[in-house]
Amino acid sequence: MDIEQAKKEAGIAAVQFVESGMHVGLGTGSTVKHTVIEIGRAIQEDGLEVIGVPTSIETENLAIEHGVPLSNLTELGGLDLVIDGADEFDPEFNLIKGGGAALLREKIVAQASNRMIVVADDRKRVERLGAFPLPIEITPFEWEDTLKRISLICGVPANLRVIESNGPESPLITDNGNMIVDAGVGDAFIDNPALIESQLLHLAGVVEVGLFIDMCDTVVLAGQTGVEILHRSDE
Repeated sequence: MDIEQAKKEAGIAAVQFVESGMHVGLGTGSTVKHTVIEIGRAIQEDGLEVIGVPTSIETENLAIEHGVPLSNLTELGGLDLVIDGADEFDPEFNLIKGGGAALLREKIVAQASNRMIVVADDRKRVERLGAFPLPIEITPFEWEDTLKRISLICGVPANLRVIESNGPESPLITDNGNMIVDAGVGDAFIDNPALIESQLLHLAGVVEVGLFIDMCDTVVLAGQTGVEILHRSDE
């Protein structure tokens, strides 16, 4: 099974956790997009009745395209579950997220959900977090100073994420009007993700950190042999 097929199978398999009447957070990324599409199919063909809350403009547009009714947390008051992707997850189901630059909205939706289900292919499964650079959302104001302070905490240089448009590179701007920094990290981060999250969030220019600690309950993991459902050991 190639990677794209694995992503599709994991995304579709996650819909088994969705039941009629649920309020569901809809994540962002190349794997969970298949979940959104499958939910739309189930609404149209199987009579599934759900209301979604998207974690990005990209996901909002995808959900509308596939006929998924949408609302927001203020209207719904909370969610039954959220289905989202991850850039890495470790044996304790700690996550690195933010490769798609939606980490702030993803964490807001995740903290409002009774359960978090991650869809991923087996490349995202690691023994220790940190091979994937840590995404951090920062404010544009004095971003150079914030970048310098992030680098000091992480112990290695952090880089502003840029995009190529029809000209020179320019900073990637999130749906919230902020910037993204990708930070390599040192041993302290790998050994203690909660500590590095706390240190980074203490910086005034940092809006959110792409570490999701003690939030994920279940991983729908696709590999060469098919889809496997993993549950956090303390569940």
